[in-house]
Order: sequence, then structure tokens, then C-alpha cells
Amino acid sequence: MKDPFARFAEWLAAASATEPSDPTACALASIADDLDGPAPDVRMVLVKGFDARGFVVYTNLDSAKGRQLAAHPRAALCFHWKSQARQVRVRGAVAPVSEEEANAYFASRPRESQLSAWASRQSQPLADRARFEAALEAEAARFPGAVPRPSFWSGLRLEPDAIEFWEDRPGRQHHRELFTRVRDGWTCTLLYP
Repeated sequence: MKDPFARFAEWLAAASATEPSDPTACALASIADDLDGPAPDVRMVLVKGFDARGFVVYTNLDSAKGRQLAAHPRAALCFHWKSQARQVRVRGAVAPVSEEEANAYFASRPRESQLSAWASRQSQPLADRARFEAALEAEAARFPGAVPRPSFWSGLRLEPDAIEFWEDRPGRQHHRELFTRVRDGWTCTLLYP
């Protein structure tokens, strides 16, 4: 198979049938600027869409990950589906989604999630939980009807230049295929386990 996105769709469908939790969950690694210099930073996120352009996550752009990806617009994802004994690693550039995409996805979210986007100062210190819950109540009063998307909340698309598919095999004789983007498509290289 020469299309890594078609392969990913097949693997995600298989994982969707067997994973006990959300199969779109993956680790997102970015680069943090620490006191000692650049350092990796990783957290679990949910990929909310993918196509031939890449993999999309949504976030508060003022969050730690939002700031990190703005400063260093390259990232990596790692999906691990234990029930399938498979993982997919993705690396590439990060770019914002269109306003239309962000608005459409935000409108599809549950109201509680929309209000949380407004109330949360994601990644900032919180004195106590009551402060956040009061902010939620204030936002619910401010938006009794439709909740608009905050300007500081949007989607980011990881546009891959490499996608690796890994399958567990007995005796640690795993099967690994690395797809690398080239000008007219993708090349596929078999890797040693």
C-alpha cells in the first residue's frame, strides 16, 4: 500500500472495534523552551480529524501546547493501540486550520465543552476549583444560547513528512514500515525491528 492515510484509516477502524477507550487518543510531542534550552514536552490529545493534509487537534492557543507549537511549528504524534499490538508514529510541520474548519468543529462540540473553552485559562495556575466553576457559570450566563468560538481557541494540523507503522511480532521481530513524503507522493521503506 502506497498511501499511508489509507493504511491509517484501516488501522484506526480496526482499533475502533477493539480499544476499550478512545482510539483517536495519541501522544503529542512538542518543543518547550525551558531555562536550560529546548526540551521535549508530551501530553495525550484526541485527533479530531485526518485526511491527506494531515492530523487535526484542537486547543486553546494560549495553552502550553498552543504556545509551544506557535514557537516551534513541528511536532510528533504517537498512536498506541494495545489491543491491536500496533502503533503509528507521525512527524511533521504544524499549521493552523482554516477559520471555517475551526468554527464548524467548535459548533459540533457539546455546550459544556464550548463553555469550558471560554472559562479555562488552560495550563495557567488555578487557585482552587471553585474559581473555575464560577467562571463556567459566568460564561453560561453570558451565552444563554449559541456559544461562539473564542478567537484564542482553534485547530492545528500536523502535516506529516514521515509516518511509521509498527506491528508487534513474536520474538521482538516487529514489522515496521516508514512512509516518507516526496515531491510526488510517498516512499515506503521497510525498517529493521
